[in-house]
Amino acid sequence: MSATARLSNARLRDLSSTVARPGYDRSRMQTGIVHIGIGAFHRAHQAVYTDAVLADGDLNWGIVGASLRSGDTRDALAPQDGLYTVAVRDGGGERLSVIGSSTGLLVAPENPQALLAAMTDPQVKIVSLTVTEKGYCHLPASGELDETHPDIRHDVASPHLPRSAIGFIVEAIARRRAAGVRPFTLLSCDNLPANGRTLKRVVNRFAALRDADLGRFVAGEIACPSTMVDRIVPATTDTDRAAVSRALGMEDAWPIMTEPFSQWVIEDDFPAGRPAWETAGATFVSDVDPYEFMKLRLLNGSHSTLAYLGYLAGHETVSDTMTAPGFATLVRSMMDEEVTPTLPRLPGIDLEAYKADLLARFRNPALRHRTWQIAMDGSQKLPQRLLGTIRDRIAAGVPFTRLALGVAAWIRYAAGTDEKGARIDVRDPLAETMRERARGYSSTAELAAAFLKMEQVFGTDLSANASFAAAVEAALTSLVRDGAAATVAHTAGG
Repeated sequence: MSATARLSNARLRDLSSTVARPGYDRSRMQTGIVHIGIGAFHRAHQAVYTDAVLADGDLNWGIVGASLRSGDTRDALAPQDGLYTVAVRDGGGERLSVIGSSTGLLVAPENPQALLAAMTDPQVKIVSLTVTEKGYCHLPASGELDETHPDIRHDVASPHLPRSAIGFIVEAIARRRAAGVRPFTLLSCDNLPANGRTLKRVVNRFAALRDADLGRFVAGEIACPSTMVDRIVPATTDTDRAAVSRALGMEDAWPIMTEPFSQWVIEDDFPAGRPAWETAGATFVSDVDPYEFMKLRLLNGSHSTLAYLGYLAGHETVSDTMTAPGFATLVRSMMDEEVTPTLPRLPGIDLEAYKADLLARFRNPALRHRTWQIAMDGSQKLPQRLLGTIRDRIAAGVPFTRLALGVAAWIRYAAGTDEKGARIDVRDPLAETMRERARGYSSTAELAAAFLKMEQVFGTDLSANASFAAAVEAALTSLVRDGAAATVAHTAGG
């Protein structure tokens, strides 16, 4: 393969007939969406749904993607005219599709005004986000805006040169309002409880901090429908890049690996208009909460539990973890006995089938989803993935042994040293705080107490709850004394 043989518009015709490619004239696309957080999940999920809408003939919904941090994605995809490959993998093999829904790629720190100009374009009807939990600059335990966050402080003081997603959104709203341009719809696609309402809450508060009148406008005029998104998307490796490029017969600098399963449930509240995503398989509903509870508590809660325990037990991937003794039994019994009783009524949903599908997805050996990747940003993820369920179990006066083990495994992981004494590369917005709390403890009781006092994670209720502290301390003691593998083995059955 020559160095110049790169995926591009001009080379689409050279692809093998087995590779799907955009079935529309990309030169006629208009930008209708600005997406903040142009990472792997977006490119495997929302961009794929939108590609299908474009292929159906509605060319008004091209996506300008923006990164709030590095230019890596832009640097990889701009020479490819924004094209990239999605490789869908399972035990049956691999299916490749080239996705063409991108109309541009921006890097906010390099040129914040370019992103603001894109967001204020009257053709743009939707601003969507996949910025992970930490990108909302909120307090995970309460869902309120973190007014002490450095980026929020900067953006309140310098609103015309924002750094945060929230700052960009509110400045774009203000500019559209001043120009008489209709507001866009804000669409969160992150794993947050009531993600639309969470986004609306932090945007409202930030706007009010800037200007009371702007705050009232945002509160009354900006639609923020909630969504539930689901697709497992591991990080792309150099081996993945090489394999996909060989299959294409040309280089793709950043293909995406994913599973066959994909789900998108969306509240239908788009005053400025929206793509017909339902034609690509999305589900529009009046209330996304039941679906979101099911997914956050069953899938994401189980995924995080497997990630921390699996990493501690020495397993690189989720599929490796699922084959080790006790792990599949542990997570299924956690789903059945501790999570399912907390879920709201789910009309039309077969929970038993859903849980069985989750276990099959976790076992998919073709994905190679690293436990370390899932373990990132645990301080931001635990409140919605595990702690809400635990609160419901406490209120009902029933045990939560396996859920507490998931929390204890996070503490053991976040303390920064693995079972062999090696340093763990903990990636988390609160990593420094956690290092301080883990330093110099003389007992697991002290370590557990130090972490459980983190009110930004556990709130004031769990931090002061004796039964919660006792359950987490007992699980942590077992993890430190016996190791993750042995602890899983004797906890799996209850």
